[in-house]
Amino acid sequence: MIQRIQSVWLLLAATCIGLSVKLPYYSGTNAKGVASYELKATENFLLFSTTIITTLLALLIIFLFKKRPLQLRLCVLGIVLEALLIFLYYREVSTFTLGTYSLWAMLHGIAVFLFFLAARAINKDEKRVKDSDRLR
Repeated sequence: MIQRIQSVWLLLAATCIGLSVKLPYYSGTNAKGVASYELKATENFLLFSTTIITTLLALLIIFLFKKRPLQLRLCVLGIVLEALLIFLYYREVSTFTLGTYSLWAMLHGIAVFLFFLAARAINKDEKRVKDSDRLR
């Protein structure tokens, strides 16, 4: 389980997504006029719940190592959930009048890339198993 490279990618993805709960995504003046306001996942219930679900999904995928097709489908679901998270953050950022993206905003892009790497490694494992079954 842990010696497979996709487990490492998924653990790193879960770490990136988990860190994004406390670290700011955007800083600036919000629509209410509050200066130096930091947008975090805890500000909105939908952002927070999607972030937690995506983190738990990344951790769950690690333990489904015997069911590679399901693992692959869940990795794609993780990419879709991350895309949804990025959209939700974009929607929240559009309410700000002035501000800048935080360095931590890259965590979601990194998580998408890590989900992609994990899916590619799972697909390679599945092909390897099919090839070995064909040789028997």
